[in-house]
Amino acid sequence: MSEIVFIGTSDAFGAGGRRQSAVLVRGESGTALVDCGATTGSGLQELGIPRDEIDSILISHFHGDHFGGIPMLLLGALYEDERKHPLRIAGPPGIEGRVRRLADAMGFSMEGREWSFPIHFQELNPGQQVEVGPAQVRAFETHHSPESVPHGLRIRTGREDVAYSGDTGWFEGLPGEVAGAHLFICECTYHEFEFEYHMNHRDLVKRKDAFDVGRILLTHLGAEMADRRGQGELETADDGLKLRV
Repeated sequence: MSEIVFIGTSDAFGAGGRRQSAVLVRGESGTALVDCGATTGSGLQELGIPRDEIDSILISHFHGDHFGGIPMLLLGALYEDERKHPLRIAGPPGIEGRVRRLADAMGFSMEGREWSFPIHFQELNPGQQVEVGPAQVRAFETHHSPESVPHGLRIRTGREDVAYSGDTGWFEGLPGEVAGAHLFICECTYHEFEFEYHMNHRDLVKRKDAFDVGRILLTHLGAEMADRRGQGELETADDGLKLRV
């Protein structure tokens, strides 16, 4: 049985005073962090989750609220934790270069440091199932800002299968990509507002019967959704929510 912990469930702007995107997936074979927004470090601290527990980081796309927390997490692992075991960071093509350039821009270059642990970067190409540390992962293309190289993820760390939309607007292939998942973690930035690259609750309710999944949980909740958590037809996640799949 897998345990899911929602570290951050807001949109890019911290709607409702919540943290940016990050979900911890604990399975029989280890722990994966799915997305790592800029607020992830404080979220891990508040929830009492040690960085050292994380075996792999899986990134859905290159927006700061989804991967902006990686450089500081790496520095914390090095200087605070004195980490020894490997950390794998997987994401869309170009993941290593993006993380290194981000670290440079933040003033904490990865170069010239003696790392106490190996850092392995791995690119996730759509349609290929690969092993990333303790997780079996398959990426699929989504409908979001093209320059961010957006992908959804299918993640298995044991017998359970978790699907994650990342950021995306509606596209006809989405139900097929997540079909059969025990849990589908789906973005829902808006309640009714329509925007090409994000979902809204009204349309997801209309289309819910298209999803052949065990359970749907909404995350990436923007200002329209922040005060409606727990009031809609579909379940919403909140920072700190824990559940078993």
